[in-house]
This record gives sequence, structure tokens and C-alpha cells, in this order.
Amino acid sequence: MTVRPAWLLPLGQTREDTRLAPIGTWSPEDEIRTRDGVIPGGNPFAATSAGAMSLQIGVGRSAVQGTTAQGAYPVAVDAPETVTFTDGNAQFDRIDSVIVRVYDGLFDESEQPLARIEIVEGEPVATPTAPDLPPCSLRLWDVTVPAGASAGVGGIDWGSALTDRRRYTTAAGGIIPTGAGADLPGAYDGQYRDADGVLERWNAEDATWETYRAPDRAPDTISGGLVVASGWSLDSFNARRRGGVVQIIGYFVRTGATLPANPNLGDTLIATLPTGWRPVIMLEALCSNGYGFGAAAIGLDGKITVRSWASGENTAGIEKDTTVRVSATFVQ
Repeated sequence: MTVRPAWLLPLGQTREDTRLAPIGTWSPEDEIRTRDGVIPGGNPFAATSAGAMSLQIGVGRSAVQGTTAQGAYPVAVDAPETVTFTDGNAQFDRIDSVIVRVYDGLFDESEQPLARIEIVEGEPVATPTAPDLPPCSLRLWDVTVPAGASAGVGGIDWGSALTDRRRYTTAAGGIIPTGAGADLPGAYDGQYRDADGVLERWNAEDATWETYRAPDRAPDTISGGLVVASGWSLDSFNARRRGGVVQIIGYFVRTGATLPANPNLGDTLIATLPTGWRPVIMLEALCSNGYGFGAAAIGLDGKITVRSWASGENTAGIEKDTTVRVSATFVQ
């Protein structure tokens, strides 16, 4: 037996069934229902070609929710299962779905307790859509079956026919992978998911996934720690960092000889930022004395250098005793 359900068989549930089936992986969907889905880990229920019209579904574990009265069924597939698609329609494409399905004779007309990997065949139409699913089933893959497809004419192009429809579930409080569920709602307020490396939180009131942001905390601040270059003195300096964004502003007094404004200043070192407060790429900062203005560079080594200066009224470059303000905002 390769498809093993737990808490379904009236008699004969084996110890292996109980060990393999994902008992305890329950994430609430409401007061009593369970969010069904695939249990993450590796590549569960992977789909690979098994022939022109056949598809192999790999091993995996899942929870399949029936009606509210039924509850959820833990199901494990412990060996690959192969399913075969019927030939394509003569005129139109269709979309079939590969599913995990649970039969329970206490709640349906199957008269048997059984779990299977099955195909639900879609309607061949000009614009095909995935079929509705039978009760107590979980969609894994959609397969586009082209018009006229058969083993005799090459079958299904598995490289383009497959659409991943696996949605994932975890135990309550677990972070779910997005999988094919980018547009699927969350199960409860405060549920988290990993959306391609971005942590998102389900906002039940607004029915939307929101990028998670850590609570605001007091920013890191410093007011010193610079190494001031020869020819300058420090009037004041302040820096703050919040959420990886650094803002700096410093007032430096020219104590050395006048720096001519033309043709340019070259790279005149003013000061060096302390370790931990430096950018990860070189950037430009603004500098001004109220009349003259220019640009400074801040390197990965934290060195602040004035690179250009334009003279303004009563200004002939950066004169002695001139206070130059340098400000910048950057992401670390």
C-alpha cells in the first residue's frame, strides 16, 4: 500500500500508517476545520514524466480536509504513484488536475475507506480552466492536455504542460512556504508565510498578506567617534540608525589654508566615520556653508572627502574658519 491514510480505516491501521501519516500537523482554518495542504520538506509530490501520457507523482505527506463533520485526514504516499491521462480532445485543449483524494464510506457513497492519487478530467473548450474538485480532495498539479494528444503522436509536452498547484500547510504557528498559494488567503489572523524570502503576516480584518515589519524600537545614535583630518576641527556630529537606514549630519570647521573653489578641490579628506556606521557602497553626500555648496564622497572605509565646490556670494572656495555641513542618508 503506497497511499496510506490515518484515522480512516475502521480496522487495520498499522503502526507504519501512524508513523508515516502527518498526525499533529494541524493549522486551524476556523474554529474546527483544518487548513489542508502539502507538508513541506524536500519536494513533496514532485511530478516527473513517466511516459507520453503518464505522470509520476513522488512521495509526500498531506492533510486533506473533508466536511466539517468529517474532519481532516492525514495521508502519506510512501512510494511514487503513476497516473495516466486519456487522449486529448480532437478540437480543444483541456486542463486535468492531479489530486490526493480520500474516500470514506461513512460520509460518501464509496462504501470504502481509501486514499488515492487520481486525475480529475477537465472540460475541453476553447479557453479551458481547471476542473472543480470532488469532496475531500487536495489539488497537486494541473496538466494541460493538448487537442489531439496521444501516445502515438508524442503525447504531452511535460516541460510546458505542468502547473504547480501544491499549497502548503504546517502545524499551528508554523511558517508556511508560499508554494502555489500566492493568491490563497491565510487561515487565521497572525499566520506567517515565507514569500520568496520575505516574511508576510495574514491580516484577517483586511483579508490580505502584509510584509512583516518588526516593531519600532529606539534608534541607535552616536554623536562622536569620528577621526577628523588635519586642517579641520569638529563642531558637532550626530548619526542615527533605524531599520538599517543611517542618517548622518556633521559640522566641520576649516582650520587649515583656504581651499580654492576652482578648478576643483580634488579629494580633500575631512573625517572618517567610525566602524559600524559606514556605507556598503561608495556614495555622494551634500555639503554646504550656506553660500558655497558642493559634493562629498563617503567610501566603504568611511572616509568623507570634499570633491567639488561652487563659489557663492562672499565665498572664494572654502576659506579658513568656514563651517561646512555634510549630510547623507544611506542603507547599510
